[in-house]
Amino acid sequence: MRVASWKWVVGIVLGSAAILLAQEWQSVANLAGVDFAGLSAAKKNTALHALRNYDCTCGCGMKVAECRVKDPSCSYSRALSGTLVDAIRKGKTEAAAVEEAKASKHGHVAEAKLLDDPVAIPTLGSPMIGPANARIVLVEFSDFQCPYCVKAVAKINAILQAYPNDVRLIFKQFPLETHPQASISAAAALAAHNQGKFWAMHDTLFANRTQLSRQNILGWAAKLGLDMKRFTADLDSDAIKKAVIKDTQDGDKAGVEGTPTVFIDGQRYNGELALDAVKPVIDGELKRLSAKK
Repeated sequence: MRVASWKWVVGIVLGSAAILLAQEWQSVANLAGVDFAGLSAAKKNTALHALRNYDCTCGCGMKVAECRVKDPSCSYSRALSGTLVDAIRKGKTEAAAVEEAKASKHGHVAEAKLLDDPVAIPTLGSPMIGPANARIVLVEFSDFQCPYCVKAVAKINAILQAYPNDVRLIFKQFPLETHPQASISAAAALAAHNQGKFWAMHDTLFANRTQLSRQNILGWAAKLGLDMKRFTADLDSDAIKKAVIKDTQDGDKAGVEGTPTVFIDGQRYNGELALDAVKPVIDGELKRLSAKK
C-alpha cells in the first residue's frame, strides 16, 4: 500500500511539473534573446501580452513567447520579438506593434528556395571528411549542444555513405549563445583537431550532448588518447578562441541564423537533411557539374 501510494504521489508531482513546464512561457517575465531594457512596467506587460498572443511565423505552431522558451535558437521568434518590443518602446500601441511585426521580413513565411544563391565560405584549416577531390562540398555550421544538430549527425553520415567518392563534408563551429556549454565544446573539438582527432571528439561530444562540461570534456580527451598537456593548453588558448569566433563570423556573413545549417557548394540548403530529400539536389548538382565538362 505504501509503495502504491508513493508511486501515485510521484506520478502527480511529475505530471504537475510537466504541466508547469509546458505553461512556463505564459508567465515567464524574461525571454531568451529579447531585450526589454528601457521599458516601463506597463510597456513590458504590453510587450509580453503581444508576444504571448502573436503566432510565430516559423511554422512551429506556437506563439512567439512560447517559441522563445521552447526553441531559443529560432531566428523568426527572435526577430519578431525584437520588432514588437522596439515598436512598443517607441510608444506604439500593441495593435500597431503587431502590424509592424507582420510587415517585417520575418512577419510571414516566404516560399524558400531549396538552394540559396552561392556565397563564399572560408574553409582553410577546417575539419573535413571525405575525398579531397570530391565534386560536391558540404559545409555544416553546427553547435555541439544543439538537439537538432545531434539528429543531423546520422543524416549527414548517410549522405556521405551514399556518395563516398563525390561528397566532402567540412565542419564549422557555430556555438549559440543560448547553449552555455557550446563554446567550450567547440574549443575542445578544435583542440582535438590539432592532434588529428577532431571526428573522434565530434562523435563523443554529440553522443554526450546533455553531459557537456569542462571536467567531462577533459575526461573524454584522456580516453581518446590525446596529449593532455597540449590539449588543455589548446583548449584555453587565444588561438582556439579566435578560431571559434572566426567560424561564427563566417557563418554570420553567410547568413546562418540557426543550427544546423548546411551549404551545398556554397548554396544554403533549406530542405530536410534526410537522404531521400537531399539526394535529388546532390544528383542535380553532379549532373550540372558534368555538363560543364
